[in-house]
Amino acid sequence: MEARSRLRRLHSITGLVPAGGFLAFHLWTNLAAARGADAYDAAARRLQEMPFSLAAEILLIALPLAFHGVYGLYIMATESAGAAALNPDPTPLRRGLSRLQRATGVLVFAFLFFHLWTTRLVQVRDHAGVDLFRIVQAALGSRWIAAAYFAGVLAAILHVSAGVWTFADTWGLARTRGARTAAGVLAVAVFAVLTTWGVVSLNGFALRPHGPSSLIIRAFLR
Repeated sequence: MEARSRLRRLHSITGLVPAGGFLAFHLWTNLAAARGADAYDAAARRLQEMPFSLAAEILLIALPLAFHGVYGLYIMATESAGAAALNPDPTPLRRGLSRLQRATGVLVFAFLFFHLWTTRLVQVRDHAGVDLFRIVQAALGSRWIAAAYFAGVLAAILHVSAGVWTFADTWGLARTRGARTAAGVLAVAVFAVLTTWGVVSLNGFALRPHGPSSLIIRAFLR
């Protein structure tokens, strides 16, 4: 029981610090897309040219993400057997956030592999010469891929935002009404900021043959 509780705490913190921090940094960096291809490609190259960037990505991002994802799937598969013992009387909020995180977690897990295959692995092969902006822009020219990206980014943001509250709950930081309210307000703020960054970033890749347009709107209406 104690070992399971420690793993749940480790799972919670790896979802918030490396995973959530990486998502925020990734979306913030992708805001360069709103300034055009040159700005976005320059930002991508700067990240790739940082000393020990690949080692840092593996040790500080990939491995924690892998643990969080794999152990999260394990929790989903075994939770029915141990949930009652760990939390005999979950509140409706806890149950709702748990279901939200399970659903979004599966979507994010699948989306992550798709995103890595279509963008990040291209950079590994030739990060100096690739025009990543045009690659992403061409992919998002398909309404289905654009919709998949929007759904994947939104799922990741929902997962991390809900994780703010569940982290506070798991680590015993939300024992009072005031603490729970603060955690909820912080979660909503995280969702609002990251969603804004995500929409602006995705819209930065939109083709504009007839002036400004929205990639998200065009993806669903055309």
